[in-house]
Amino acid sequence: MKLERWIHEIGQKHHLKNVIIGIDVVMVNPATTKRNKENRDNSPSKSDPKDALVIADVVSRGFYYDFARHADVFQRLQTIMSDREFWITNSVRLQNRIIRWLDIRFPEYFSVFKDWTCKRSLATLKEFPSPQEIDLLSASEVTTAWRKHMKRAAGSTGMKKAAQLIATAKQSIGDTTALLEAKQDFKRLLEEFERIVGVLDTIEKDIGKLLNSIPMAKQLRSILDERSPEQYLQNQGVKILRMSEYM
Repeated sequence: MKLERWIHEIGQKHHLKNVIIGIDVVMVNPATTKRNKENRDNSPSKSDPKDALVIADVVSRGFYYDFARHADVFQRLQTIMSDREFWITNSVRLQNRIIRWLDIRFPEYFSVFKDWTCKRSLATLKEFPSPQEIDLLSASEVTTAWRKHMKRAAGSTGMKKAAQLIATAKQSIGDTTALLEAKQDFKRLLEEFERIVGVLDTIEKDIGKLLNSIPMAKQLRSILDERSPEQYLQNQGVKILRMSEYM
């Protein structure tokens, strides 16, 4: 093998009998390898041997950066942030399905509740998601149903909102085809949405606990957006930890 011959030659040159092979681990930016791919054979083609050659060429010319293993707390933060991103993606997908359902079955709903995730709106969707269930009710009956899910359901604001909801339901042009099956599907969507909201709430609390154990997290919160320190620390954890050692 070429590697064995190379090791043997180095050993003879330096009068060494035993050789220990060590490998430095470095990081290469994928964008760098992509830009340099065509320099090898003037072709954007991709293969495992070519990729290895391109990476080796990039490293030999010094286009790399040292790999530094994150401290345990930053690895935990990186893992939980990845988990958070997964559940946020699921939440957005589910919200889009719920909005689509309302656009078909109760398109006027958003003229009553601009934010469908507010407490009063969620109470409405749980009790009577379709306009056909609302148009025969009185305002007091609607607020009574809301009380199952919220404390301040009535009052002047609640009664006005209930009256607006009933009036809107009476004029709805929503699709009523296979309404029973559609409502069953909507119930499942709503239950899954609330479950994911609970998962994200737990994750946020766990992130808060981790941030409390990270040096300089409070200082970063004071200068960065309240949501951005987690992502920043996830990527810059080792640097932050090293900086804190000199403070």
